[in-house]
Amino acid sequence: MTDAPGRERFEARDEAGAVAGVVTYQLTGNIIVYTHTEVEPEFEGRGVGSALARAVMDDARARGRTVVPICPFLGEWLGKHPEYEGLVARSTRKVK
Repeated sequence: MTDAPGRERFEARDEAGAVAGVVTYQLTGNIIVYTHTEVEPEFEGRGVGSALARAVMDDARARGRTVVPICPFLGEWLGKHPEYEGLVARSTRKVK
């Protein structure tokens, strides 16, 4: 997994260097918004998406960033991994 800041994405690559999947993001100051996760069809079902999710969250933790998970895949993944809850921005506003 590598960060490609010029493309605003993290990339997972196979042994030959082909892109297996990406997580796109927008970074503003110390807030990172993960916008989309995509795994290439030939790599689906191999844990690439989960590996990317863990890598981007570990990176956010290491850099002291606040995460806003707009990506549905990442949001669902985070629901299964409460160890990252402290990194995620949550709205405290009550809806009437």
